[in-house]
Amino acid sequence: MAMNEFGCDKVKLAPGALKKRFQLNTSYVMRLTSENLLRNFYLEAGLWSYSGQGGTTTASSANMDIPENWHWGWESPTCELRGHITGHWLSAAAKIFAQTNDQLVKAKADFIVAELAKCQVENGGEWLAAFPESYMYRIAKGKWVWAPHYTIHKLLMGLYDMYELLGNQQALDMMSNIASWFYKWTGQFSQEEMDDLLDLETGGMLEVWSQLYGVTGHEQHRELIYRYDRRRFFDALLRGEDVLTNKHANTQIPEILGAARAWEVTGDRRWRDVVEAFWKCAVTDRGYGATGAADDGELWIPPGKLSDRLGVGQEHCCNYNMMRLANVLLRWTGDAEYADYWERRFINGVLAHQNGEDGMVSYFLGIGAGSQKKWGTPTKDFWCCHGTLMQANSAYQEEIFMRYEEGIAVCQWIPSILEFEHDKQKVKIQLSQDAQFGLYPLNEWSVSGMEAITRVDIPPIPTSRPNRFVYRLTISCDNKLEFGLKLRLPWWLHGTPTMKINGVPIEGKFTPSSFIEIKRTWKENTVIDVEFPKTLTTETLPGQPGTVAFLDGPIVLAGLVAEERQLSGNLDEPESILLPDHERQHSWWNPGYYRTKNQPEGIRFIPLYEVMDQRYSVYFPIVDKKLFI
Repeated sequence: MAMNEFGCDKVKLAPGALKKRFQLNTSYVMRLTSENLLRNFYLEAGLWSYSGQGGTTTASSANMDIPENWHWGWESPTCELRGHITGHWLSAAAKIFAQTNDQLVKAKADFIVAELAKCQVENGGEWLAAFPESYMYRIAKGKWVWAPHYTIHKLLMGLYDMYELLGNQQALDMMSNIASWFYKWTGQFSQEEMDDLLDLETGGMLEVWSQLYGVTGHEQHRELIYRYDRRRFFDALLRGEDVLTNKHANTQIPEILGAARAWEVTGDRRWRDVVEAFWKCAVTDRGYGATGAADDGELWIPPGKLSDRLGVGQEHCCNYNMMRLANVLLRWTGDAEYADYWERRFINGVLAHQNGEDGMVSYFLGIGAGSQKKWGTPTKDFWCCHGTLMQANSAYQEEIFMRYEEGIAVCQWIPSILEFEHDKQKVKIQLSQDAQFGLYPLNEWSVSGMEAITRVDIPPIPTSRPNRFVYRLTISCDNKLEFGLKLRLPWWLHGTPTMKINGVPIEGKFTPSSFIEIKRTWKENTVIDVEFPKTLTTETLPGQPGTVAFLDGPIVLAGLVAEERQLSGNLDEPESILLPDHERQHSWWNPGYYRTKNQPEGIRFIPLYEVMDQRYSVYFPIVDKKLFI
């Protein structure tokens, strides 16, 4: 491994708007009641029934028996996908606790695991789901059921995270019991019959079997990994075939995440080859839009044909799972291009899919003319993306800092604090990251901002919005220690950055989409000031030259207009089309705010992640005035 993650408990978000988004998500996660998260499992295990008369229940409060208080949508007792949200919830809760040490979160999560264990006992000791075993026998006979493997994967994933992050042994025991059921069930099928089953949506079953084997080392768990090898898909990828176009993207990405984990726990090179072949097919050869997505309406877009598919937009599940895959490849290779990809999809995906006021999710995120986000509700939808929303917004910190053999890598520029003890030297290290001006904080009050508008004995506020993002890293060690520090130079870098250690300039080769390494002996309160120049740029719509999206550094801009509008200007000089708008508000600058210049009708542009209910467009056809000079 070129890099490794620090544990969730080692990295914390610093105060600011991103932490508030994290807290908004945490509040929502905790508002979902245990009764509702467990109801379908109780129902299947015979521990609850609905009478319609105030009801009887052996496992919940009487309030659970009031239908308007239930979870509906895809968690309805009549929906075949019921139960998936509980697994997502457990994963989110585990990640939240690991970062916050919130004992209420832990108590609630442990309680849900204990109640699920009761359900497993009632089901015979192995089977555990919010639907009957008969669903699995139905799909084995070729009869349609809506993704039972996918749903169980979410539960297994949640149980694994409860074990890994909270140390809940009962969750691991339950996983092993479920694995016993699947070992027996899959043992009756021929290879061809198993291949037919895997052509249905199996979610990340391969990943959870790999996770389980990585903990237990049991041969049965290793065998499950190989039984869930989707050969028809994986072998075609290895042959270099495009087996993605027009296929369901979130069927395939979790399977590739499974192959990635299988390589890590088995050492079988074929699994890694599958992952690398997938990335080449899905990203390198296919290309993607300004947000990083190459899917629309859940389907993979043909290579270079994004212009033909500007429909409902990218799916949140695909966005989150492709970020997870980029994280894997960054760990394997140490290549900054994967951190760049993660950043693009985080800013213009995770943040853009979440309603910043109530924390709800937009299943799809359109980028075509006249798009509009459709927000979910707290308890009436529970789409698949509703579950990944809870996970994605409980895990901002996962890729900020990474370990490598010689030291620490700063992979994402997100205000945060890393605290850990060096394994060999036993020196305590703290690395804090603050954004003086950047994407973060997102329109946020700050003490420094308040001082800037009240005091006259400090440097004056610039007359215009800064054309650079400014960060400060502070490193403290309780004893002198020599190690390396890698800083990611982002893909959107425009010009030569400025870096200083305690005021002394750093010399080096500053290449976008790479790391610069600093090796030295660190001690208490070493300060590194970083300035990344940025500019307004355009990115062409794949398949349609002359149609572009506008970006302010890494921020995709959305024009607030309900239909396609043609703009005119010099494509090499986007500032001939847009000019700054609403630059400053009280004590902060607003990155990403622009308006059109010299156009028949004015259009305001704001960051895609700030769009709420407005109609908007991301791509605009441009009449290039150079052609008429």
